[in-house]
Parts: sequence; structure tokens; C-alpha cells
Amino acid sequence: MLIRLLRTYLTPYKKPIGLLVLLQFLQTCATLFLPTLNADIIDNGVVKGDTGYILNFGALMIGISLAQVVCNIGAVYYGARTASAVGRDLRAAVFDRVQSFSARELGQFGAPSLITRTTNDVQQVQMLALMTFTLLVSAPIMCVGGIVLALGLDVPLSGVLLAVVPVLGISVSLIVRRLRPLFRTMQVRLDTVNRVLREQITGNRVIRAFVRDAYEEERFRKANTDLTEVSLGTGRMLALMFPIVMTVVNVSSIAVVWFGAHRIDSGGMQIGALTAFLAYLMQIVMSVMMATFMFMMVPRAEVCAERIQEVLETSSSVVPPKAPVLELRRHGHLELRGAGFRYPGAEEPVLKAVDLVALPGETTAVIGSTGSGKSTLLGLVPRLFDATDGQVLVDGVDVRTVEPRLLARTVSLVPQKPYLFAGTVATNLRYGNPDATDEELWHALEVAQAKGFVEGLENGLDSPIAQGGTNVSGGQRQRLAIARTLVQRPEIYLFDDSFSALDYATDAALRAALARETAEATVVIVAQRVSTIRDADRIVVLDEGRVVGTGRHHELMADNETYREIVLSQLTEAEAA
Repeated sequence: MLIRLLRTYLTPYKKPIGLLVLLQFLQTCATLFLPTLNADIIDNGVVKGDTGYILNFGALMIGISLAQVVCNIGAVYYGARTASAVGRDLRAAVFDRVQSFSARELGQFGAPSLITRTTNDVQQVQMLALMTFTLLVSAPIMCVGGIVLALGLDVPLSGVLLAVVPVLGISVSLIVRRLRPLFRTMQVRLDTVNRVLREQITGNRVIRAFVRDAYEEERFRKANTDLTEVSLGTGRMLALMFPIVMTVVNVSSIAVVWFGAHRIDSGGMQIGALTAFLAYLMQIVMSVMMATFMFMMVPRAEVCAERIQEVLETSSSVVPPKAPVLELRRHGHLELRGAGFRYPGAEEPVLKAVDLVALPGETTAVIGSTGSGKSTLLGLVPRLFDATDGQVLVDGVDVRTVEPRLLARTVSLVPQKPYLFAGTVATNLRYGNPDATDEELWHALEVAQAKGFVEGLENGLDSPIAQGGTNVSGGQRQRLAIARTLVQRPEIYLFDDSFSALDYATDAALRAALARETAEATVVIVAQRVSTIRDADRIVVLDEGRVVGTGRHHELMADNETYREIVLSQLTEAEAA
């Protein structure tokens, strides 16, 4: 999985990678050539006392060293640029894929996991790519070149290499096999820490209101301890690697000096050759150590690559149409024909054979008990998820065939929990219509009963809004979300219990102003509060995902027991009449 992912995202950078490999090859060749020159200086210069020979070949060594430094700098430069570009492309690919997900896929992965995959997991793959370019490319060249040159110096002494290299390879392989499952567990537990921390920051007010500080501290402590334990286990395995490698290096060096001394004593080898052989042995071992360092990173990067690929290979259940409808009659006629929705693996569908018609110039209300599928029904219209049965039609066209941008301009949803982005009041209001003027913004705020509190802010439209709108109250957040929808001026307005945080007076004033503003549009309101929807032109009653009644308030009060129970749970018989 890791190799496939890297191959895909490294393909556009073939030229810089080719140049990088060339520079690494040149600098490694220079590194390998230096011990041979050093041996030549010892044997032909130092032993014979030829100062001129020493100076000439010393100058050559300095020149080769400078060339090695230049090549190494160039290789690291191109390696860092290419690895950063791969990280950028991976983050963009994951982000684009997540943006295409419907609510179903977002719920499947969860926000904390998606954040970890986009940041930490991509960073691990990027770091592996960087280490590959800067270390792993030169390691095999140095290892093979060192072995060849060592054999050229003395074949019998090279027998030490036959024992050193396999021992190192087997040791590293055994440790790497144990690391992979540990790294997978580590990433999962990192997801858990992110999830717990995110919940505690977001739900800070609830925690304090119920005095659950100790409970949440314990929950975070457990998640943190679990991550620490697996990290310590990984660290212990990694800690074994370098002592093993250094033990093999030291033992092999002693063996080379021991047998080399006997070779020199018998006249089969020169002192300079022994010095060069020791240098090549160290270079071979260093190349193995560099590869070892890489292998330490590979298991975690492989796990991260699998998690990234899992996101990239997950297709959204909301598929863009192949031949999209690019134009609607723009009348705002909304119809659901036998619409149903079932979550994957669920025993029962959330919605079953829902028939609903909402016409321009009318207000259609949807009411029902908690869990009856009201929010799911509204989510089918802007395609937050697609109906698994039946059809959802806008102006007689199935929404699954409408071009997404056109559908977004035609239908606008104010969700049950409105979200405001970090920025200003103006940037949030212009989210659906970037070209809206300040006059249009103030008009939308006036209709949404938000003009008064925005005027009271220090900078008016330019007043800052915190992420999620946490620096304004719930009611203010709802009114700003409604104003944002009014600025867009769609043909179909969907309000998913968008007045729940408003007091009765503000609710009544907003509905009256909204009725005038949306007189020619189609309005669908989901509400728990009967007073919000009792004057609607059409009321649809949902019960366990089915439509059990449709009509006006007085009609349903007369002949629909489900609606009557909901109304009388909030109002007296006299008030309901």
C-alpha cells in the first residue's frame, strides 16, 4: 500500500527525483573513493617519506570532498522539495475526498480520525519520502560499492563481511516485524486522544454545568495512558536496534584488525590497505545503519499509508451526475415520491415511502416525535445523503441529476445546529453569495431579527466571529444562520428546527418578517414547537419514518391522533383550538 501510494504521488516529480539520484550517486562515489586515496597516500607517501606525493594526493582528496559536499547539498535540497510537494499533494487529495463525502461517510470515519489522517498520517509518509531521498538512495550504492572495493583490497579478509551483513539483516527484520502492529495500534489510539480532547474542548460548558471535570480528566488520562503504553512498547523495540547494530560493528572491527594484522605480518597486505578496509567496513555498516533507520520508519508509514488510502478509496454515496441538468425552471416546486432512507447495515430504514409536496408561495411544516426522521428528510433535498428508495424532485427533476452548484443555488438549508466559520459577521453572511452588498446584508439581518445585536457590536458587520460562532449566543447564532440563507436568496428554504433557541416574541417577529420575504419561495420548516408551524399552509406528520397525516392545523387536530398528542403535550385544548 505504501509503495503504491508513493508511486502514484511521486510520478509527477520524475525529473527532480532523477537529478536527486544522480547527485546521490556522485556524492556516494566520492565518499567511496576517498579511503582508496588515503591508503595510496599511506603506502606510497607516508611509508616512503614522499612529501610531494602526499601534498598532491591530499589536494585531490580535498577537491573530491568539496565535490561530495556540493552534491550532498543539492541532493538534500531536491529531496526536501520533492517530499514536501508529495505531502502537499496528499493532504490536498485527502481534503478533496473528504469534501466529497456525504454525511454517511463522515459519520463512518469520524471527524477526529479524518483530522489525524490528513495531518499526522500524511506527515509520516512525507517524512519517509524525505528520509528515502536523503538516506536510502545512497545506502545501497555505498553498501555494494564498499563491498566491491573491499574485495579489491583483500579477498580473504572480506570473509568478515559474509558474517556481518546477514547478521545485521536478520536482526533488523525481526525487530521491524514486531513494530508494524504496534504502530497501527499507536495511530488508532492517537485518534482516540484527538476525539476525547475535541469533545472536551467543544463540550466545555456542558462539563462544567454538570461538574464532570473529574470524570473527563479520568477519561483523558485513560486515553493518554493507552497511547503512552503503546508508544513505550514501540520505543523499547526501537531501542534494541542501535545496540545490536553497534555490537555487530564493534565485533567486526576487532575481527578485521585481528586478521588484518596477521595478513600484514605475512606480507599479504599493506598498512594502507588495512586502513582503507576498515574505512570501507565502516561505510558498509553505516549504509546498513541508514537502511535500519529507514526500516524503523517504514512500519509506521505503511500503517499511515493504509489509513490514507482507505479515505482515498472510499467513494461518496452522493455521486455527481454524469450528464447533469444545468438549468431548472426556477419555480421551487419540491416533491418527494416514495422517498426512503436506510443507513448501511441498519435493520430498519429511517424513512419509509415518504410522499410530500411543497409548492412555491406556501409554507410546508414537518412535525413528529424525536427520531421520526424529520432532519433526515430535509437532508435528502440538498443531497447531504441520497434517498435509498424513491425520488426527490425539484421542479420535476430528480436532485441526483441536477448539477451540484445549481442545486446549491436553488436549495438552502439552515441546519438544526447552525455553524459559523471563523471570520467576521460579513464573511459568514456572504458565504453563499460572495457578491452581496452591505445593504443586502443589513436587510437580511433585519428580517432575521439580528440587526439590533449586530449594530450593537463594536465593528458592526466587521465584528469578529470565533470558530463555530462560540462568541455569540445560541439564538444569535441561529439568526445569523438564517440571515446567511436569506442573503443567498434560493428558491427553496429548508429550516431544520432553526427557531428552537429563540424566545416566543423573537420567534413570532422573525416568522412574520420571513413570511413577507419568502412570499414567492417554497418554505419547508421542521419544528418541535407547535406555535411555530400551526399557521403553515400544509403540515406533514411523521411517525417512525412514515407520513401518518397531512393537512392544516384544524384538520389534523380533528382526525389525526399523533398530531393531536404532540399539540396537547405543549398547549391546552383551548389554546390548540
